[in-house]
Amino acid sequence: MIESQKVSISQRFPLLTVYSEENFRGARRIFTGNLGIRNLDRVLGGIESLRFFSTNPNATLVLFTRTRFRGNFRILRGNRSIRDLDDLIAGNDVESLISTNQRLTVAQVRNIRNTGTLPPGYRVI
Repeated sequence: MIESQKVSISQRFPLLTVYSEENFRGARRIFTGNLGIRNLDRVLGGIESLRFFSTNPNATLVLFTRTRFRGNFRILRGNRSIRDLDDLIAGNDVESLISTNQRLTVAQVRNIRNTGTLPPGYRVI
């Protein structure tokens, strides 16, 4: 008889480090794995800068102009260091984001924006 075992998977990438002040200063918090942050103002009293790192060149960072993955968006691929999230998307601040080790297509991001729902396996902060 084979006994069923529960397996736990820890995902290290992508690595998203967020800062409470511009230029990577102030309080910081580190997130790993595929996730979405619905409202940047609710983390550290507001995220002002970030670093995004992955060993996968297709890793995707999606920035939205409204909370809950709504509004206009910008898709970035690969490693990024963003000193200031203010006025980043056509003069608008970044209000929510998605960090993933997967390559998200424009169609997938539009679907997320329309439904407000992340793909299965993503954490929502």
